[in-house]
Amino acid sequence: MLTTLLIFVALVPPPADFAARPLLDAIREKESGGEADPANAVGDGGKALGPYQIWRAYWQDAVQHDPSIGGTYEDVRDAAYAERIILAYWSRYAPAYDYETLARIHNGGPKGHRRRGTLPYWRDVQGNLR
Repeated sequence: MLTTLLIFVALVPPPADFAARPLLDAIREKESGGEADPANAVGDGGKALGPYQIWRAYWQDAVQHDPSIGGTYEDVRDAAYAERIILAYWSRYAPAYDYETLARIHNGGPKGHRRRGTLPYWRDVQGNLR
């Protein structure tokens, strides 16, 4: 007997009053605030690019989730494009739209909000919030 298991993932859309800009700015400051040219920032031993330090796997995941984004991995060097990637990634993995959860997912992946290792990152981002 063949059994088929269907898994449905409920996407949590951001609330109507969700303001991403302060969080995006705080993450950008944490990731590349000291760089003279954040678009050309390269980190994590060459594995992360741009002002938000996005890894290729993160980019691929976001584009798979929202193919309308298009582009290439190198496009994450552009802040506006990178922000579209981040928002798509969050819409795929965020169980809630509070700043801590989102920042920790950005830093630690789909389950980053559960990892203790992302707490120092969150504290740094929180300190950059304006």
